[in-house]
Amino acid sequence: METKLITVLTRTPLHIGAGSSVGAIDQPIVRERHTRFPVIPGTSLKGVLADLWPANTAGNRDEGDASWLFGSEDAKAASAGALLIGEGKLLAFPVRSAKGAFAWITCPLTLARLARDTGNPAIQIPAGLKGEECHAPAGLRLADNKVILEEYVLEAKAEPDATTCEALATLTNDVVWKQLKDKLVILSDELFAYFAENACETAQHIRIDDQTGTVAKGALFNQENVPSETLFYSVINAQAGKGASGKEKTPAAALAALEKQLAGGIIQLGADETTGLGWCSVTIKEVK
Repeated sequence: METKLITVLTRTPLHIGAGSSVGAIDQPIVRERHTRFPVIPGTSLKGVLADLWPANTAGNRDEGDASWLFGSEDAKAASAGALLIGEGKLLAFPVRSAKGAFAWITCPLTLARLARDTGNPAIQIPAGLKGEECHAPAGLRLADNKVILEEYVLEAKAEPDATTCEALATLTNDVVWKQLKDKLVILSDELFAYFAENACETAQHIRIDDQTGTVAKGALFNQENVPSETLFYSVINAQAGKGASGKEKTPAAALAALEKQLAGGIIQLGADETTGLGWCSVTIKEVK
């Protein structure tokens, strides 16, 4: 079995909905139940990747290769597909900063997850961070080593580990991510979870009735979106399978086919494609 990492950096706000809600948010996003971190379900990633597969001359998807990679629902030849696509886990979340415009925040839990999923020894997991302490670069600090994120005043105890920053910097090819070393802030798990749950965008939607000039009945609602510049990662495994010719194909061939299809580096995920939501930079990386 072969394994690679796919990273998704949101270029525009992202909405993968969890259905309607009776709470303050009418249309919330999908979140992990135990951490409340935003998440990209593996089904969403798999569906989008499968839909990108090239069409044949008849205007339909090449069913042979599509079935090999993504599975088939054919009752006579059902299969799960060669690609095993995991959910997109949150790694870095953007928040407002009093200095440097914004910061990418992460925490020991998210770094530990990445270290576990990749086996990369360069990822160092800080210990002992308390509620209002952080590790932050000099460019985000005010006087007395204070860092202001949203309404919180934090104390910078140290710089983020250099080897960790170097490991994270290689995760995506997006040009904005190159600023990581100047914007990465490591928070406690508790404060990161607070921001991940409460610092997403809330967009108000209305539809005006042409006759009355007021909001149409039932057409006022708010929608929660993950902000742009949020980084997710997903572990993709591949297993052997049979292509359209019936010949056995290797896991490496499956991943190579996916990489070729994603060479453009941009995909659209979630809702509201025609109004600009969900456009993401996507990069496939080796698992170290």
